[in-house]
Amino acid sequence: MLQIKNLSLHHLTDLKVMMKDLNVTVLPGEKVAIIGEEGNGKSTLLKWIVEDSEIEEYVHAEGTKINHFGKTIYLPQSLPQEDRARSLEDYFFGMEETMELDYSFLYQVAGQLGFDSNRLTSSQLIENLSGGEKVKVQILKALAKNPDFLLLDEPSNDLDLETVQWLEHFIKTSPLAMMFISHDESLLAATATKVIQLELLRHKTVPVASVLNVSYQDYVAQKEAAFHRQTQVAHKQREEYQNKMEKHRQVESSVHNSQRKTTDSSAGRLLKKKMHVIKSMGNRFEREAEDFEEIPVKEDAILVKFSHTKPLPNSKTIVQLENATLQLNGQTLTQSLQLLIRGPEKVGIVGRNGIGKSTLLKQLWQELQQRTDLSAGYMPQNYMDVLHADETPLSFLTHSGDQEERTQIMTYLGSLRYTRLEMDHPIRNLSGGQQAKLLLLKMDLEGNNVLLLDEPTRNFSPLSQRELRTLFKNFEGAILTVSHDRLFLQEVCDKVYQLQKNQLVLLSDF
Repeated sequence: MLQIKNLSLHHLTDLKVMMKDLNVTVLPGEKVAIIGEEGNGKSTLLKWIVEDSEIEEYVHAEGTKINHFGKTIYLPQSLPQEDRARSLEDYFFGMEETMELDYSFLYQVAGQLGFDSNRLTSSQLIENLSGGEKVKVQILKALAKNPDFLLLDEPSNDLDLETVQWLEHFIKTSPLAMMFISHDESLLAATATKVIQLELLRHKTVPVASVLNVSYQDYVAQKEAAFHRQTQVAHKQREEYQNKMEKHRQVESSVHNSQRKTTDSSAGRLLKKKMHVIKSMGNRFEREAEDFEEIPVKEDAILVKFSHTKPLPNSKTIVQLENATLQLNGQTLTQSLQLLIRGPEKVGIVGRNGIGKSTLLKQLWQELQQRTDLSAGYMPQNYMDVLHADETPLSFLTHSGDQEERTQIMTYLGSLRYTRLEMDHPIRNLSGGQQAKLLLLKMDLEGNNVLLLDEPTRNFSPLSQRELRTLFKNFEGAILTVSHDRLFLQEVCDKVYQLQKNQLVLLSDF
């Protein structure tokens, strides 16, 4: 059992409170999902539980933790840099590893994950694996340590669909206690038995930590109901207040006119007393208004509209591949590819890890950039391929630099819930979700009518996913996306292809 009492996290750079008074108990076998916008402290919470000293560089923590689990293992979002330079053989069979890994279980799970067990003793460097393969080797090693409490930070990122389905089944059926962060609504709906919600309300100044002992579906339903209920109450209070104040102003105006017209001193004194009572009543109404229910704002709203997009005619050829070959670092990944995309089609690409999905997308991006008859935007898995780490969001989005443009860009960023300080932060210091929103805004402002998206949902809160799917579904241009997000593929894409060794196969079950 894990007990956390009164945990608060204070950010040392922004001097803001990221989390306040979190109290939660995790029992054996529970599957606890951590929900919240990027930058709300989700990953920091997991690192605090395992006492990762890295967080001391940017956060001050207050609170207590009692961990009665025998072995707690943490799976971070990405491999530590020191592990990236290791070979697979050293990663699994190094001196330290041989003392703590269950090799029988390691080989068993490798087969389930579709990871060739012969590669476990390979000299291949981990940094040369695909994104999904890097996640797989972390999962393999973590499970081979036989933990009874598992902490997972976005474990489905970069995994192919088959492995995501395996992971979902594993979380759901495993006797292990788990705390995990995920953006995958399907995975959350199938696995979570408890939800921790981390919010930063009122322009990111008020942290709220909630613990709900319900499934993810019930959590979403309760949250939506509470949002609508609070919205109705808040609007009704303001409507009644306006009616009350309008009547009050009419009475005040009537008494004021009588005071101007009266010449009787006795009547004047009575009117003066009446005006005093009216003004006191007005002050009381204003004090009542201070206690009104706040009109709720969805913290995870996207608020990008693609309002600058020029629609594409149905007959326009966007992509036409004939016997195309994909190569990476001189190695042929796949060949003989055929693909035709016309007009505002929305096409998804799936396939096993390492087959070349991201390479295909990047290759098409390089080609489409040269076209003058359309405007292409690109969201890679690694945002820094197109973002500039040392720039600020303001400088990245501005072109002329004049004050009018700067003011407009600040308004756009504000609508995406950037604080004034964050607008001038180096992009490298922004969360993944903030960087993703920056790319979406860039595509909107440039009027891109062809979007190439590599795992576009991976850094957005699960509560943003429905809005994100609607945004892309209603996009008037063409989309080619690599994704493992099942709901995204089902709701957004007109067609889904599976990339295989020498072909793109149209799937019929999406």
